Amino acid sequence: MTATLTHSVGIPESEYLALRDRIFEAIWSELDPLERRIEDEEQVPHDIVMPILARIGALGLLVPREYGGSGLSIAQYLPIIAEFAKVQGGLRVIVHVHNSFAHALSEIGNEQQKAAVLPGAATGRNSVAFALTEPGFGTGADLGSTAVRDGDDYVITGEKWLITNSDIASHFIVFAKTTDREVSAFLVPRDTEGLSIAALPETMGCKGTEHGRVTLDAVRVPAAALVGAEGQGNEHLERALEISRVFIAASSLGTSERALELSIAHAKSRVTFGKPIGTRQAVQRYLAEMATDVYALRGILADAARKWDAGERIPAEASMCKLFGLEAVGRVTDRALLVHGGIGYTRAHPIERLYRDARLNWLEEGTPTIQYLVAAGRLLDGYAFSDAFEISHRP
Repeated sequence: MTATLTHSVGIPESEYLALRDRIFEAIWSELDPLERRIEDEEQVPHDIVMPILARIGALGLLVPREYGGSGLSIAQYLPIIAEFAKVQGGLRVIVHVHNSFAHALSEIGNEQQKAAVLPGAATGRNSVAFALTEPGFGTGADLGSTAVRDGDDYVITGEKWLITNSDIASHFIVFAKTTDREVSAFLVPRDTEGLSIAALPETMGCKGTEHGRVTLDAVRVPAAALVGAEGQGNEHLERALEISRVFIAASSLGTSERALELSIAHAKSRVTFGKPIGTRQAVQRYLAEMATDVYALRGILADAARKWDAGERIPAEASMCKLFGLEAVGRVTDRALLVHGGIGYTRAHPIERLYRDARLNWLEEGTPTIQYLVAAGRLLDGYAFSDAFEISHRP
């Protein structure tokens, strides 16, 4: 039986369109012009960017309305995060992580935790980051961090790295073992004694955002910092990453759409032997293949969003969206580079940056091997991922 979530209807269409149009206009008129500065300096100017994002409502998109956010449905949110993926990648990362894990807290946090963090998240005063990945361990239950109960407190010790938005997060959802087999989650404020943050080397793409190292040296938090019940960490993780994988696939869609748009324009304007290269059969094939990937990715994202907004859990669909998205954006940006030729390999054209930015999609919210594991495991367990396609139980 399919597990259910709270039904999400989003906001009225007229209100949504006004919000979306305001965000889209700011993306291209105020944020896109920052691309060269961010790429050159490898740093997002937060003093400029965060006020813009707050003013246009981009930081509270998935925060429920009762906490001051817009309360968008997933179907309403996906086109917005896709549009952010068309401009400088670090900007998309900030918006994605901020909204994804504010959304996660709205679903797994208790009323006190939500009231303390979400109103600030909607305005940019607060921001939530996920502290899961560790330098010496794998994923899920394979953690070295521990949280030991000590009276009315927990004492957390461990090290996390590649923690996105670690430079701007006001709170971290920290995952640690509370027993040898059980993982629990804790909401830890940035300024808690014993928590320190260090920068890691700059990244290949999506420049300007920090994916830092978070050290927890006997960090003491009250028992009220526990998110849910002790031992529910893996359950919370699965729920949060499930929909966030769909967000990554939407990011892949946005990058793919932009690469296709630029390639069509270049195919029309670039002339060789007296004709636009778009008249060449080889280039036409590239464009058709790119468009096919974009079309297919739009379709599976729409299906996943419809199911989630209807209150369904979508573990297999989410992993398949993420997996197909990363493969599609890889193919599309490969072909875009071929259409542009040598000039596309230079910073004279956005294709070079889109190509690099897209490669982060391989790694966010789990590598391809994780998506294979999740999707195939659900199928082998008899999970029916479509109303029109039921998994047979015959031997």
